[in-house]
Amino acid sequence: MDCAFVGAGAVARKYADGLPSSPLSLTAVCDLDAERAEALANDHDATAYTDLSALLSAEDAPLVVNLTSHGAHAGVTEQCLEADRHVFGEKPLALDAAEATELVATAERRGLALGCAPINHRCDAQRHAAGLVGDGRLGPVRLGYAHAHVGRVTDWHDAPGSFLSVGPLYDGGVYPLNLLVSWFGPVERVRAADGLDAWPDRERREPDRESHVEATLAFASGPTVRLTASLYAPHRSREFNSLELHGDDGSLYLADSGALAAEADTVRVGGSGRPYVDAPHPAPRRERPYVDGPARLAAAVERGRRPRGSARRATHVVAVCNAVERAVERGESIAVDAVGLEPTRPSAPPVRPAVGTDGAGRSSGAVRDDGRVGRDAALRLPPVGFGCSRYRDGEYVDRVDSIATALDAGYRLFDSAELYGNESRIGELLAQPGTPDRGGLFLTSKVWNTNHEHVAEACEGTLAALGVDAIDCYMLHWPTAWAYQGPLGDLAAKPPAEQERLTFPTDDGGEPETADTDLTETWARMERLHEQGLARTLGVCNVDTEQLERLAAAADVLPAVVQVEAHPYRPRADLVRWCHERGIRVIAHSPLSAPGLLDEPALAEVADERGATPAQVALAWQVDRGVVPIPASNRADHVVANLAAARVELTDTDRERLATLENTEFER
Repeated sequence: MDCAFVGAGAVARKYADGLPSSPLSLTAVCDLDAERAEALANDHDATAYTDLSALLSAEDAPLVVNLTSHGAHAGVTEQCLEADRHVFGEKPLALDAAEATELVATAERRGLALGCAPINHRCDAQRHAAGLVGDGRLGPVRLGYAHAHVGRVTDWHDAPGSFLSVGPLYDGGVYPLNLLVSWFGPVERVRAADGLDAWPDRERREPDRESHVEATLAFASGPTVRLTASLYAPHRSREFNSLELHGDDGSLYLADSGALAAEADTVRVGGSGRPYVDAPHPAPRRERPYVDGPARLAAAVERGRRPRGSARRATHVVAVCNAVERAVERGESIAVDAVGLEPTRPSAPPVRPAVGTDGAGRSSGAVRDDGRVGRDAALRLPPVGFGCSRYRDGEYVDRVDSIATALDAGYRLFDSAELYGNESRIGELLAQPGTPDRGGLFLTSKVWNTNHEHVAEACEGTLAALGVDAIDCYMLHWPTAWAYQGPLGDLAAKPPAEQERLTFPTDDGGEPETADTDLTETWARMERLHEQGLARTLGVCNVDTEQLERLAAAADVLPAVVQVEAHPYRPRADLVRWCHERGIRVIAHSPLSAPGLLDEPALAEVADERGATPAQVALAWQVDRGVVPIPASNRADHVVANLAAARVELTDTDRERLATLENTEFER
């Protein structure tokens, strides 16, 4: 779509930087400074103007991007709307809520799209934070602290006049306000506010409004947030654009509410009484360009829509800023117009299988023309899961603290098994306040070898221990059946010798005592659990492709998940390909524990070039090929680093180097 820029200053250059990779074409630039307009226009083969009326008369670009100074936003937007142009504007939409309301009304009357910055609510760090708030880990959020330290604009901006004119609320305060309103809905009332004229005596230019403002905002949906916006506090201070939220069961810290990209430590979470840990966004770093706002608006217009939602939210943000100023002036509480916005709260997409999927837990109707289920129909799983296994050599490793840390860090797939003996401890943790909503967790468990003929008993024991009505994926731990030794509940509480006797029965010759049941017979029992709703999906572990083919040929319900040992020494490429062709997800257990793996020079070389650790590269290699690794650790720093491995992006050269590690003779 063709567009015109009105304003050719520093922010216009930031928008223009993203044009080459956007669907927008810049055809005209208008600025009161002719040289500035011509310089930007020449860079994009556009026409330069110094008069907006002349541009609107001569150009037919359907979208205008309003990048003028703060105080000029409302007038320019009004003129463009009256000329029947869609408009996306920089923040604020206006300096007066009544003006902003009229702009939205004009866009509605004329059937035009109207959008407004900032776009921070759509950026990765903020969306990730919203998911962590929305999935219940924090409990009800009741208190927050937001900072917007614009800093001494006379030190860092070449044209500080506009900032000094509008003050810190309308420039910096809109970032946390836009985010909070997008999450929690409208501010109901400014409970209290105060302003200061703090400014260095040496400065010749002073702000026209209070340089430092603090306000306590009550949101209609419940939270109360203290907002600090300042031109005096340096923007390089410890708190810049931070947002901290406190709930009944935990806290979240967002280092930069206006961040265009998610760094590994931008979001931090702490369960109630627990120290903060990094909650890294689990995907490679992606910086959203400034031009994404108008590009999204243009795409919606081309689809026949006329969005005005961001403008309505921007109108409420202006109303909040106006109310804060009145509260400062009058020294009293001020109500805020909701402008039609409804109270809400952040939401997180469900992780577990949804109702209405096919028998394998996949989306219905995703079978390809060749009769196979395409990979796009597979379960949507987090890129990295957490392994809850324990040692079997006489030492019980309590994973509960590390699982709590994993929940804070953002893990949502947890892999357990009745053999591990700690499902009741995990269940106790999941029953505590602050556990993410059940729909946000993907829980797996496995029936042990001795229970192939007693899968119902084993599954019911697991469900009771975990305290859930259904397991998201119930799997066979191994395809081989051993002699039944009785229920295996709470194994970890038993003496090591008793654990060994119950789980590893042997015959007179010291070999495993097998049971006379076939893999397909056991699978039929598993399918009955699925039919009863006790297992939402089914899976199988530690199998080869031949066993999978035999199982698939006899199964009414295909495995949704296959879990095998996999790492660069043993990539299991054929099995992974076979599964992906059929929409079956692969989970890799023991992804880091192969002896010598983390000392491999190839891993070290890639890690050094990617700013990662060898362990992160080994995990990123799995994520890169669509396999979900489930590392385990009792060290908080390793728990966080393992999840952050999903942020490591590999190149073709990296893949070639890691492929050299394959060892067909590898054995434990």
